[in-house]
Amino acid sequence: MWCMGGISYDVDLRQAIEKQLNKVELANGLTRAVAVGNPREFVQTEKEEQDIAEACNRLIKNSIICWNYLYLTKKMIQCKDVEQKETLKKAIQTHSVLCWEHVNLLGEYDFSDAKLKDSIGLFIYPKSTIL
Repeated sequence: MWCMGGISYDVDLRQAIEKQLNKVELANGLTRAVAVGNPREFVQTEKEEQDIAEACNRLIKNSIICWNYLYLTKKMIQCKDVEQKETLKKAIQTHSVLCWEHVNLLGEYDFSDAKLKDSIGLFIYPKSTIL
């Protein structure tokens, strides 16, 4: 590998670095999307309140990522044939679960029992657990 002025001439290494940088940018974009107002400023003055706010942001981001994994798993299970499964697998490999455009980040949330029902059939419950 020849490196001059910080530029690597190893194509594979450059592509691997670019791929990692893209993941970092996606993570930063998700952080900005989840944050209300200016994400670089703390509105809270006390350290404990800042820690709580940061933990809430992490919880929201992790929930979005978890939802994406659950949804993609469900889609993989629903594939009818090998070709369809391979196409989806390739799409998953070339994209990221760090997407959030499908999530309403500025709306009201209703966590009542009626709203928490699985409306799109994401979860598969064993017959013995259904009443």
